[in-house]
Amino acid sequence: MNLNQVTLPVKHMDEAVAFYLTLGFTQIVDTPHYARFECPEGNSTFSLVLEAGDFSNSAVIYFEHEKLDQWVSELKSFGIKFDQEATDQSYLWREAILHDPSGNKIKLYWAGENRLNPPWRVDKRA
Repeated sequence: MNLNQVTLPVKHMDEAVAFYLTLGFTQIVDTPHYARFECPEGNSTFSLVLEAGDFSNSAVIYFEHEKLDQWVSELKSFGIKFDQEATDQSYLWREAILHDPSGNKIKLYWAGENRLNPPWRVDKRA
């Protein structure tokens, strides 16, 4: 099994597309109501869907980058605003927090080996 994608709701497609292009993703689908992006590394994709009404999205999307601090610095030079600078977390990840133009919460992070193999890892299966 593999995760195909995550789809985020957006209020203004053009603003959202410009934001994610600035973050460094490649757009692979472009319609007025739907956009899809692929990540610069690996095979992961995510998409945006235009929502006509009000919405509340409490999900958090995480994007991993080995050179997190350099990436954050570069994005800040492009005018991207952060709610939290890259900070070491107690769960052994380094994270920066921001929101896209529609209010979706994004964490840019680097976890290295701790992403899949933290010291407290368990392997439970049915």
